[in-house]
Amino acid sequence: MRKFAFAAASSLALAACGMQGQDNERESDTVASADVQKDYGYETYGDDNLADTMASNDDRYLNEIDEDAAEDATKRSELPDSEERPIMQAQVVLDRVGFGPGVIDGKMGMSTTNAIEGFQEANDLDITGKLDEPTKAALAQWDRIPATRVVTIPASWGDAAYTDMPEDVADKAKLDRLGYTSLDERLAERFHTTVEVLKQLNPNGQPAGPSDGTGAKPQATATSAISRSNEQKPSYFKPGQQVRVPNIGGDRIAPGAIKDGDWQRTLASLGVGTEQAEVDRIVVSKAGKTLKAYRGNRLVALFTVSSGSSEFPLPLGEWKILGEAYNPPYSYDPEVLGEEEAGNQTHTLPPGPNSPVGVVWIDLSKEHYGIHGTPDPETIGRAQSSGCVRLTNWDAARLAGMVSQSTQVIFEP
Repeated sequence: MRKFAFAAASSLALAACGMQGQDNERESDTVASADVQKDYGYETYGDDNLADTMASNDDRYLNEIDEDAAEDATKRSELPDSEERPIMQAQVVLDRVGFGPGVIDGKMGMSTTNAIEGFQEANDLDITGKLDEPTKAALAQWDRIPATRVVTIPASWGDAAYTDMPEDVADKAKLDRLGYTSLDERLAERFHTTVEVLKQLNPNGQPAGPSDGTGAKPQATATSAISRSNEQKPSYFKPGQQVRVPNIGGDRIAPGAIKDGDWQRTLASLGVGTEQAEVDRIVVSKAGKTLKAYRGNRLVALFTVSSGSSEFPLPLGEWKILGEAYNPPYSYDPEVLGEEEAGNQTHTLPPGPNSPVGVVWIDLSKEHYGIHGTPDPETIGRAQSSGCVRLTNWDAARLAGMVSQSTQVIFEP
């Protein structure tokens, strides 16, 4: 995780997207051990990995293939999957190696096509955007990583507060946090997918598996599990339940790597680790709807983005990164956002994954513009933004670990 140097009174202020920032260096919130992590609201995988207990813990197989270890990784799913999922398997591999397919759903779409093109460019292949034979051959070294795995939803998730998100901005401003509306939503974001996909992977509340009944039985077999906290809507899944999820990786959080305890919890909730590639240049393509990250001339990451609109166009040119704000509050100004019919009343919304700017703000030298997350990952690349560059929360968090104030930012047509 790359660090930023901030002046003591630094403030990252945004008008076009409505964000008020904050310093991300908070020494008093330092987290250094698994024991301390439990005090912060989640149990960690282990002393050497401070991600949550659902961590993949098999990322070393991506860089140094050990056949025995890789075979062990495929057996970590206690219940074999009921079917092969070749597109989802490609998506989880691409996601792990830095070419984000957006929402992992087992389907070919714009974000997956972009991810494949990025992988092909990085590996000197013909750029087709398809899983053609040369691309499959290049991806074959990760064939032992399965498309899905079975995890147990932590019991502590039953103690968390989930609250329905009000439509009215003034009502949102009254909340302490724009957190997850349900355990289902939280689980979907943790594994870079949607609630609908999770339900498909867990018919009748059970992990999809062989019809002959082989394999371990899930701990919870209810068709619809209900978990309530603060009167939130019923959830399909519940704490302690075994569920099949997309087998995302890259989620190791190294002890002592993060000084901000709240940000460390956020990374764990997004399945994002601290071991990210350092990049010295990022290029956002308005036409291609992509953000490419380079180290030297080598492409090391690509994410699909939403960027600009007719009213708030992407500011083409070269910019600098001034800093990052983790879990920032959001300043809603209807006049600045072109919503004059909503009146002139402004509101400051609390932080959280359902904030209009998601979980992180990367501040740019172009006044009022930045790169940030979103509460609606399925809209990336489709819906327009208010001039800024918007990614899924997990991709924005990953990018935040790649860039620094020395990273060059280029916005091109």
